[in-house]
Amino acid sequence: MNPVVEKLELAEPHLANWLSTLGLDVEYVRSGGNTLFYRRADGAEIPVLDLVGGYGSVVLGHNNPEIVAYAKSLLDGGTPVHAQFSRHPYANDLAWKINGIIHREFGDPEPYSAIFANSGAEANEVAVKHAELDRVLKLAELLEGVAAHAEEARAAAGTGARLEVSAEALAALGVEGDPAREGGEGIERVLDAVDRVNAERAGTAPVFLAPEGSFHGKLIGSVQFTHNPGYRTPFTALAARCRFVDVSRPEALTEAIDEERRSLFDLQVEDGTVRVVERELPVIGAFLLEPIQGEAGIRVFDRETARRIQDACATADIPIVVDEVQSGMGRSGAFFAASHIGLRGDYITLAKSLGGGIAKAALTLVRGSRYRTDFELVHSSTYAKDSFSTLVAAKTVELLEADDGKAYRLAETRGNQLLAVLEGLRKEFGDIVADVRGRGLMLGLEFHDQSGSTSEIIREQAGAGLLGYLFSGYLLRVHSLRIFPTASATNTLRFEPSVYLTDEEIARTEAGLRGLIAVLREQDGETLLHGGAASAG
Repeated sequence: MNPVVEKLELAEPHLANWLSTLGLDVEYVRSGGNTLFYRRADGAEIPVLDLVGGYGSVVLGHNNPEIVAYAKSLLDGGTPVHAQFSRHPYANDLAWKINGIIHREFGDPEPYSAIFANSGAEANEVAVKHAELDRVLKLAELLEGVAAHAEEARAAAGTGARLEVSAEALAALGVEGDPAREGGEGIERVLDAVDRVNAERAGTAPVFLAPEGSFHGKLIGSVQFTHNPGYRTPFTALAARCRFVDVSRPEALTEAIDEERRSLFDLQVEDGTVRVVERELPVIGAFLLEPIQGEAGIRVFDRETARRIQDACATADIPIVVDEVQSGMGRSGAFFAASHIGLRGDYITLAKSLGGGIAKAALTLVRGSRYRTDFELVHSSTYAKDSFSTLVAAKTVELLEADDGKAYRLAETRGNQLLAVLEGLRKEFGDIVADVRGRGLMLGLEFHDQSGSTSEIIREQAGAGLLGYLFSGYLLRVHSLRIFPTASATNTLRFEPSVYLTDEEIARTEAGLRGLIAVLREQDGETLLHGGAASAG
């Protein structure tokens, strides 16, 4: 007989060990609504109230019956998942549906073209990739114009044209002497210098802008726009540079834009005079932001900050990418969280709940006046725009829009009820709870720093930036609540349940949080780390 060999953990083994340490290593076997189920060692099925909601992916609940039934009908009907490079009318129908919502929520009829993807990070990279294509094409148009003007200047030099050039321009061009006195030879010297300097400046690498605290994904490109250095720093050499801006300072964005400005030299021929002028070089690719910053601790942008960003970017012709991957699809009380603050992006990205909790679907919407049709020839994805995920996404939008947007009203009312509970805890336990933030069903509860705790366990976890996960393990084991911290602000617990959150579920949430606060007040690290371990099986 062969000896029994223990199966090693090969699927992210370090993470599996970490989950085990915190008591989070349960295997969920069933789900529905706001509930996940796991089995104890004795076989009993244990329900857990899920307030993580797939990090915002199940706004209509786990395994929504209508979406599941529709998905089954698609599969039973043999829907062609792989039929690339053919007509996809259902994709166009979905784009039209969402364009109608944009028109309603923002009051602007300009259409958006739709590019399909598979995840939020990919949708954001599609937006950035399109913005870079737009920048490169604008640069090519600019260089073409400069080259044409150079030929005009050479022709003018042959007819005895005069040269006008400032001392500052001569210094920047590295031209010595006074070429204005040299006639055609002087113009040629300046032209040669313009060619040399422009060739160097035209190769300036693009830079993107984002607010401090941003999170836009963890792929090679999207991680550059994620502020947390732990995620970003090892990979900064792999993609475009992002500059993070403290948008709480009113002047910060315009300062950043001014500091990144670059120019090319051009020649202007008029009335027998050749003048050296400067043209703005397109360097800044886009400004990316989340209307509600999820991983930074659930931080909501206000209307005034949004207005400043919109104005500054419009003045500098910088496109805005509005990342609605987590905040969109009705979670804020409207389909687009940006509609609450009047911020309309040149690019809008959607994912997570777009797939109805069943499919992996994502979408990048590009304002029509910025759309480059060339992009369709240089970008594609095997699974994007497949019939199954796209039709499920359309069904999800249909359910959100049903009954005159009942789902949005539920998100607002249920969110306000949960927010009131969290605010009550903050007022009652201000020594433990630092802040409450959010909108609709995207809320955050921030705890005070515990790095000075009298408990070694609490102190060590706080020092390692893992305190929120310690809380998560306790809440799961002792109260059967699934709550996780935000990724870059782990003292903040996030709440992103479905719109079908009930009064009883809100009451269970409050009871569990009160239990957590009581243990924290006692500085009882042992209970936080090990309490209820037996019941978790």
